[in-house]
Amino acid sequence: MNDLLEKIPIHSKDYVRGIFENEDILIEIKKNRKTKHGDFSVDKNGNKKITINSDLNPYRFLITLLHELSHFFVFKHSGYGVKPHGIEWKSMFKNILLPVLNDKIFPGEILKPLAVYTINPKASTDSDSELCHALNQFNNVKKNYISELEINSKFFGTNGREYLLNKKLRKRFQCTEIKTKKIYLFNPNAEIKRSYEKK
Repeated sequence: MNDLLEKIPIHSKDYVRGIFENEDILIEIKKNRKTKHGDFSVDKNGNKKITINSDLNPYRFLITLLHELSHFFVFKHSGYGVKPHGIEWKSMFKNILLPVLNDKIFPGEILKPLAVYTINPKASTDSDSELCHALNQFNNVKKNYISELEINSKFFGTNGREYLLNKKLRKRFQCTEIKTKKIYLFNPNAEIKRSYEKK
């Protein structure tokens, strides 16, 4: 529990400690996984577990933890009979998130987009470009995102392939893979590596 509490904002620790009181669930802190920040699972013996990436900044870590705890409580009350991010999860996540939605825990840059996100939370904070951008400003390790590039810039995706940034669409960026000439659309918060950084 102490390792977990060290990962979240100081003024959220008592609240999180209270949530875990008398709950039978295992929390594991994992190495960075590119496809997800965390997850909730139940094994064949009924053991419940949450995993969270170790490299998340304190604010994203807290949001991810509460996201996964919401899955745990929905499962506890409803079992497998509901959609993973359906109305039950949305309602639970709102209820769990609201007590920490204040400026003692989150800086203003995050608080405003987080409040908007909480009205109708999505399956991932990465789906909300404004909130994701705000959270990325507090990353422990500096990362590069496609939204920082200029049009006609070349870059490498997380798959190691090289792309050319063609233009910005309403919500995404249109890019061409250099090798195959195929067109792809990227989320504004897609993590990239600039071409000159690739060795």
